[in-house]
Amino acid sequence: MVGKKSGKALLREEGLERTDNNMDLTTWPQANMINQKNYYTEYLKRDDQILPLRLQQEERRNRMTTNAKDRDRALAQSKPGEVLAPDIELDIDDDVAMDEAGGLVGQDAFGSKIIVIHPGSQNLRIGLAKDALPKTVPMVIARRWGTNESEEQGGEPKPKRLKFDDGTTLEPEKMFGDDFATQFATMATELKVHMRAHKRRVLPNSKELIVNYNKRTPPETISEHNDPLRIDWTELPNDPQKAPAYFTGKDALRIPDNSTPRYKLFWPLRHGWYNEHDYDQKRALFEDIAVIIEEAIKTQLSIPRKKDWLQYACVFVVPDLYERQYVTQILDMLFRDFGFGHVCFIQESLAATFGAGYTQACVVDIGAQKTSICCVEEGMCIENSRINLKYGGVDVTETFVKMMLFDHFPYAEINLNRRYDFLLAEEIKIKFCTLNEGEVSPQVADFHLRASGQDTRKYTFKTYDEILLAPYGYFQPTIFDHSLKLKDRRKLVGRSRDLYDDSPNDPVSTAQSAIIAMTAPPPPINGHMTNGQSEALNVDAVSTPLRQLPNPLQKFNEQERSSHSAIGSPAPDDDDTPAPQGDGDGSSVKNDADVSLRDDVLPVAALDVAILTSIMHGARNDDRKSRDFLGGVMVIGGGSQIPNFTNYLEEKLKMTRPAFAKDVMIGTPPRELDPQGVVWKGASVFGKLRGTNDSWISRLEHDRLGARVLAYKLMWAW
Repeated sequence: MVGKKSGKALLREEGLERTDNNMDLTTWPQANMINQKNYYTEYLKRDDQILPLRLQQEERRNRMTTNAKDRDRALAQSKPGEVLAPDIELDIDDDVAMDEAGGLVGQDAFGSKIIVIHPGSQNLRIGLAKDALPKTVPMVIARRWGTNESEEQGGEPKPKRLKFDDGTTLEPEKMFGDDFATQFATMATELKVHMRAHKRRVLPNSKELIVNYNKRTPPETISEHNDPLRIDWTELPNDPQKAPAYFTGKDALRIPDNSTPRYKLFWPLRHGWYNEHDYDQKRALFEDIAVIIEEAIKTQLSIPRKKDWLQYACVFVVPDLYERQYVTQILDMLFRDFGFGHVCFIQESLAATFGAGYTQACVVDIGAQKTSICCVEEGMCIENSRINLKYGGVDVTETFVKMMLFDHFPYAEINLNRRYDFLLAEEIKIKFCTLNEGEVSPQVADFHLRASGQDTRKYTFKTYDEILLAPYGYFQPTIFDHSLKLKDRRKLVGRSRDLYDDSPNDPVSTAQSAIIAMTAPPPPINGHMTNGQSEALNVDAVSTPLRQLPNPLQKFNEQERSSHSAIGSPAPDDDDTPAPQGDGDGSSVKNDADVSLRDDVLPVAALDVAILTSIMHGARNDDRKSRDFLGGVMVIGGGSQIPNFTNYLEEKLKMTRPAFAKDVMIGTPPRELDPQGVVWKGASVFGKLRGTNDSWISRLEHDRLGARVLAYKLMWAW
């Protein structure tokens, strides 16, 4: 019987035996299949796989190697028995200057190679980190143009006056419309009632006295050689062809309006945003920002050669509620246009706490054209407490001028579009405006009008309640003119959008969303929608707080009580939004609606209401934190330098929240710091701290990663 043949024998007989010596058919590497039940990857899970973190480790190792070599060299060159100085071990938490860590000594230490830049809507504050105070430069550039700003739009003055059909101006009591006249009269009546309640004397015919005095008082002419405070105007060459293409800073504001050739003022930042109204091209807008900062570095800091800027680092201050397009554009500008070696960013409110030395505070920054509010706790800005309101000191100036014109101001031709009139209005606002009711009485005042090519004129006039009602607009912002603040918004610079789902990804604060919901007009309810479910969600999101508009703070109190009574555990951080509760899909739609409303609705609210809204969202329904923030409100900014402003604000907060009256305390920066320079001072302190090494962005990181490096380098969530 024949035995059974093996498989190899059968293959050999059939000619199918393998004869290739187990060699693969190809040399191309083959990837095995992944076990779907158990697989693991280490991609971007270790620090050495992320470029910014890897460079920090390499820099730390290089520094240790350099120190060891220096130590060995010193030991080899030392004499027998000589005692060497002990090494200073630099740790990440040591408060040693960054320049010392880099090996700089002597005058190069303590911030002499760090430039701190804080731009604003009206002023740019810049200086070296070692300086005690910053240099203040107007954030403006004057370029050669066909007409100046006061000649455009047919020479329409600012504030705008109503006219008859034949072009003549109405009488002062009607030239600003019935709405302004009604609000002005209502505020004046409420002030009289309040003053009488506090036992202050109120004359019954005070308005008639000042109106009659202002009508019959002519100006006094003073020749230029008799004026000791005459202004030195910017001189232009006799040949118009040789005139410079632009002026920046104070020189731009001192160019005569009737100069040859004409110059037009451009303010690249307005209301904390890009000024897209005055520009037709995005490139021109960015170029003007770069030129203003570049000229300030060359003239104010005495660093004229651009090739030396590679040795300097830069600390740049950005708003609390920033726009991603703005930060990425500034980052690219600082490296590509200026050529700095290192750059880092810090938020305004956090810088203010660094400058004042506070660890916990509610920072209220009243600037020229915007007011920002943010709660800071343990070195971090609470994201949901950030509020950005679009009014400031310039609105007070314009309202003060309108109120004075309403009462027959003797200089009736004042036009804030003219440079010398704008500077004059700022001067008389600083000189006369107050929030002290004891100073509200008919008082004689005067000012000097100095214009290029004209004799100085001295005007005498009387003031009454205008000096208090104009700054009172912070607590009743409807008296301000907001008609042009949203004009041409997003004309040049669009929203920042996510690369994956194309949704807007600018930071959104729940406190800001609550302010916008209070300000937004009521949407249509009964069937005028075109987008189905998303439109319905938008209606619900903004209609809920609108039902409580007369007392917006009551909504948060009711929500706080209902949340504690219905749920045993505290609510998450993001549940304090004014939108109603819904499913998971509604949150993303609501987020898109909030971001779009930021461009369509101007965030404006009374200052005391905005502060309490910020604190409520920052404290997250915690009474202890609310009391801590109310007891640490710090008011900074040039718009807050009105006499008795802090006391008046404290009184308003106590009246709004009587339950927390004993905890409310309004403070100013300690150590007699200038409220306008606290943010810059804090940024300079931040730049010199050894712990900021993690925030510095190098040129190599920017060249390789671009704006993506911000996700690893910023102190807050990008």
